[in-house]
Amino acid sequence: MKVTSVEKKEKSTVELTIQVEADVFEAAVQQAYLKNRTKINVPGFRKGKAPRKIIEGMYGSGVFYEDAIEATYPAAYAEAVKEQGLDDVGYPHVELVEAGKEGYTFKALVSVRPEVKLGEYKGLTAPKTEAEITDADVDAELKPYIDRATRLVSVEREAQNGDTVVIDFEGFDNGVAFDGGKGENFDLKLGSGSFVPGFEEQLVGLKAGEEKDLDITFPEDYHADLAGKAVVFHVKVKEVKESQVPEVDDEFAKDVSEFDTLEAFRADLKEKVAQRRQAQAQNDFENKVMEQLIANMECEIPDGMVDVEVDRMMEDYAMRLQSQGISMEDYQKMLGVNADMIRSSARPDALRRVQTMLALEAVAAAENLEVNEEELEAEFARLAEQYKLEAAQVKAAVPAEDLKKDLLLKKASELVISSAQVGEAPQAEEAPAEKPKRTRKKKTEEPAEEPKAE
Repeated sequence: MKVTSVEKKEKSTVELTIQVEADVFEAAVQQAYLKNRTKINVPGFRKGKAPRKIIEGMYGSGVFYEDAIEATYPAAYAEAVKEQGLDDVGYPHVELVEAGKEGYTFKALVSVRPEVKLGEYKGLTAPKTEAEITDADVDAELKPYIDRATRLVSVEREAQNGDTVVIDFEGFDNGVAFDGGKGENFDLKLGSGSFVPGFEEQLVGLKAGEEKDLDITFPEDYHADLAGKAVVFHVKVKEVKESQVPEVDDEFAKDVSEFDTLEAFRADLKEKVAQRRQAQAQNDFENKVMEQLIANMECEIPDGMVDVEVDRMMEDYAMRLQSQGISMEDYQKMLGVNADMIRSSARPDALRRVQTMLALEAVAAAENLEVNEEELEAEFARLAEQYKLEAAQVKAAVPAEDLKKDLLLKKASELVISSAQVGEAPQAEEAPAEKPKRTRKKKTEEPAEEPKAE
């Protein structure tokens, strides 16, 4: 391998021109021949027995070049990057220049770790919301407890909107029952909008034991077989039930909580709402501080570095879906999207993650932050306790260097956040307006030129 040129490009990339020598290439071509010869039929030879020169004569001298290049360029690229001392942080863009008996030459665009010019990172200012809890907030927190304690009770009266009716039903199209139009002992809450328009409304006023034919016209956007059709549903009401909401008092509080009085229960709910909102407010504050940290730094991030982060996010997302028994392919079908669309939507978050990491790495370097072995062991122990594993199992699953990096970034983040203050965020400075360019007047007979500033 020989690097014949090194050229710095925009956005923290370096273009290397790399030459792979003839002997290395020839050995790879021979391996490609041995691997593929059984797949090539040559008249007069048993399959896999045709000499390489015969095959090259039939299909061209470069018939095995592609496989040989694919087999050798990764090692040549890695050696070139190491030789040039480049910190490769992304996937290379590779372009073949030429290939022949003398070897081959290719260009590789390398994404290198960008230089970070850190701006202000201490004493940053960001707004923080004060958590104000109203009685309505507590009522909303209390509602799920009331809903769970609410009971459906059978009543001997006409069905009203909001009641639940138990029904048997069957749908007919011109007197013929259609598929999917029949149900028995079905619980339907009137007014829920669960059935097609007009169905639930026509059941209001019926009592248990009564039957009725409902004239229904399906919406135009219904599935093809029934879209826009006028049909008849024969319905029998078997039971009418109303919701009985419990009395919200001290006895209710005792039944649904650990408290003896409703006042104490509401006070606890209020405190829990306050804690959640305070945590959310702190999280929002920290995010705004990080946005300022990023805005204050100067850094040209290569696209390849963001691509790597997108891949990490996609892998994590696929694993989370798999834990729920859903494959990424099935998920895409459910949403009607493809992998490229998901990657595109993930890219802004991936860029933000890369920006945050680079900024915090720069803070750690500026403050000479370090993670010692004691801190590292304590984190392994914490993870082991969290996931109910032995420390050795965690160490086998999580590389120490990765964990050390995470702890270092956490230290840098805590330093930035702890020094930040609550207040109005600084306004972004507007770029000064460009002055209009003056141009010289040209004689009419002169050819048109690009305007030049005096």
